[in-house]
Amino acid sequence: MKRIIKSMAVFSMVLVTVLVSLTGCASPSKSVGASKEKLKVALILPGKKDDVSFNQAMYEGMTAYMEEHEEEIELKIVENVYEVADIQLALADFADQGYDVVFGHGFQFMEPIISVSKKYPDTCFLLGTGYKFEENSAIYDVDLESGGYIMGVIAALTSETGKIGVVGGADASEIFRGHEGYKLGAKSINPLIEIQEVYTGDWTDTAGAYEAAVGMYDSGVDVIWHSGDGIGLGVVQAAVEKDKYALGNVEDQVSLGEKNVLSGLQYKWEAVIAQIFDDIESGNFKTLSDDKRIYWINISNDGLVYTEINDPKGMLKEEEKKFIENTFQQLKKGEIEIPEIKQNK
Repeated sequence: MKRIIKSMAVFSMVLVTVLVSLTGCASPSKSVGASKEKLKVALILPGKKDDVSFNQAMYEGMTAYMEEHEEEIELKIVENVYEVADIQLALADFADQGYDVVFGHGFQFMEPIISVSKKYPDTCFLLGTGYKFEENSAIYDVDLESGGYIMGVIAALTSETGKIGVVGGADASEIFRGHEGYKLGAKSINPLIEIQEVYTGDWTDTAGAYEAAVGMYDSGVDVIWHSGDGIGLGVVQAAVEKDKYALGNVEDQVSLGEKNVLSGLQYKWEAVIAQIFDDIESGNFKTLSDDKRIYWINISNDGLVYTEINDPKGMLKEEEKKFIENTFQQLKKGEIEIPEIKQNK
């Protein structure tokens, strides 16, 4: 009889352990829409929430979702946490405060999230672009090769010199894929087009991007695309001063240069934010397969769009604008195949 009781006790302990491990990062009492206690969510931004770029796009996507779920979710946003040492401290601080979900919005958050998530298994961590994850973390990323492709098509159709450029910050995975997609899109229009490329090494290097863009424009380039953040401000500034065209990224940047921002990509992170919280609510987050642990925004799910063509110089004909829209719709339907792009590093 004692053996039976002991066996039942052991079985109960094992069962409880299994149930706890399957619960996910948020306890049932805090899951979205499930109770009176709100889910505590933190969003850590590396820059300013109104930067007309990477940070603003996520801020707008997250706050739009929160407005629809204000009875269920408590959101805290902090800005300008850029250095790795500060990131590590911020992630751990929110976990210590009992936050259920912590978003680190940027590639530089990857290693800190890997480190901190191991120490706080009950917290869900989300990384904005990257390629590493733990059982209690996942990634939200951008299919930038398709976005880069449509930017390349626009640049090549617009260029009168047959020379275009692209300026990136750090040579990170999604930026590299975007640049390669840009080249493919441009060459689909003009196989002989000259494409100049510069990586500043830092997304905040406004001055470096400005100098690179000025050099390109002076060499005959007449359209430049950039990968966002501070470098985008530098590229647009150069376009305005040289009276050339720039293509924006992440947010609609026409306001930065009304006569010189031709178009650009706009990120709609809300396309995946809802799915992330659905997986947390259902308890599936920790049991996701590796291929499901990266949430992609892309043209197909309306997470990527190109902003309205703004062509005061009249360099694009109406049939070329229609061709751009048709190409975008083909990308959305999967009718244009972009080869897999991998970084050789």
